[in-house]
Amino acid sequence: MRTDIVPKSTGTQTYGIDVTLPDMLFATVRANPGRGGGLGPYDASVAKTMRGVKGIVEVNDGLAVIADNTWRAFQAAEALEVDWPAPDYPATSAEMWKVLEAAHVSENRDSRLRDDGDVDQVMSEADIFAAEYRVPYLAHAPLEPLNATVLVTNQDVAIWTATQVPVSIKDAAVEITGVAGDAVTVHALPAGGSFGRRLDHDYVIQAIEIAKRFPGRPIKTIWSREEDFTHDFPRPLHLCRARGSVADGKVVAFDLDTISPSLGDSWFSRVFVVPPGPDTFLVWGAYDQPYEIPNYRVSGYKAPKLVPIGSWRSPGACSNAFFHESFLSELINVAGADQLEERLRLTKDPISRGVLEAIAEMSNWSGTDIGPGRGRGVAFCHSHHVPVAEVIDVTLTENGIRIDEVWIAADCGLVFDPVNAEAQLTGAAVWGLGHAMNCELTYENYAPVQTNFHAFEGMRLHQTPRFHTSLLEKSEKICGLGEPATAPAAPALANAIFAATGIRMREMPFNKHVDFA
Repeated sequence: MRTDIVPKSTGTQTYGIDVTLPDMLFATVRANPGRGGGLGPYDASVAKTMRGVKGIVEVNDGLAVIADNTWRAFQAAEALEVDWPAPDYPATSAEMWKVLEAAHVSENRDSRLRDDGDVDQVMSEADIFAAEYRVPYLAHAPLEPLNATVLVTNQDVAIWTATQVPVSIKDAAVEITGVAGDAVTVHALPAGGSFGRRLDHDYVIQAIEIAKRFPGRPIKTIWSREEDFTHDFPRPLHLCRARGSVADGKVVAFDLDTISPSLGDSWFSRVFVVPPGPDTFLVWGAYDQPYEIPNYRVSGYKAPKLVPIGSWRSPGACSNAFFHESFLSELINVAGADQLEERLRLTKDPISRGVLEAIAEMSNWSGTDIGPGRGRGVAFCHSHHVPVAEVIDVTLTENGIRIDEVWIAADCGLVFDPVNAEAQLTGAAVWGLGHAMNCELTYENYAPVQTNFHAFEGMRLHQTPRFHTSLLEKSEKICGLGEPATAPAAPALANAIFAATGIRMREMPFNKHVDFA
């Protein structure tokens, strides 16, 4: 049993936000809602006079309020009057989509990592089926708001925070304070959620900048929920245009173009070093699938930079699996073939094929009539070195679509902790389903419209389906399970909704087109 089950279940686990030190001050930050716009003229006169306020200082892109408790810091931050300069990206989501549409030209092609057969020749002689898919920006929205506690002295720096990049935090502390690297201690604490958000360390950089102004006193910096949503590095806006053809009841040509700003250029440039070569995030979960379609092409197009973006659970694959598996399902439907049988026919890799065979057996795919007003969908994705297949059953009720059952089969090699492995599979699927159903960030006046959970609602407890999982352990390579089951969830649900309603989900969130019970 995991050693943290008892403290997490009894509210005694110490997360980053729970750190308490003697003589501690509290801070929050109010930054430009337009990312990278900088700090303009401001009036802090009212905020400075508010109860408990100890100081107001400039930090990267904004202002910080230091007070004797977090609530008073939040209240004073709201009292700041700032004229925020505009950033250098379009003001609205509608304008951003136009940028992606215009970027689908040959000079922006970043990669063509899959190019089997002769797609152009085959489709010049066949009826072409085409479709377009879209996924929106998505916030990470961890339940524990971003925070860091920092103590700066003349000799050393101590930092308490939940992070995925402690080495980058240490390097930032050296740069900001000037102390030696061996004088920086980073206490990496449990995180109340991350999903890739704590792979960035902007909130810690701000906390170090604040603590440097108050040497000798520990300062806990906490972002408000609204600051967290507004200053997230979201999952990228992503557009897909696909063409294909079928013959004799089979998929024979598949041509997928994905268009998005570069996650690699944005995220790596902030935290690491941008690697050479094409940005594989643009096509992960699409070009690297085990299907042996005779004429098979996947191309990635790099759109201009827009909102700064970051790694989001199953980066690349979380969007591309939706594109790839949705379009493959549409082609299989046009061909009149069985969704799972055609995937099996196209899959020769024994590990991936074993996963598809397992999901067919688990769900009794070929032997079950699930009845009227119901639908069943399947999707597969090989991502993060792990093949995962999911089957989802839904029912059309008077209150909307209800997700009844989800089957998940995966092969990550030897499983050390079966209980945690099952939790990783089901948790990743819940994450993928909830966001596909309900969530998006839309931009007006350079900033997200959705700034709290009331407008960014994941899957509710009463909506959570029954899960059935299987881990095959056939692969010789041992891999992680934190991300792979997210990718097939959205397309499997989309395919189930089509089976129940005849409505194709080509755009997330799905609640734009159907209701959920």
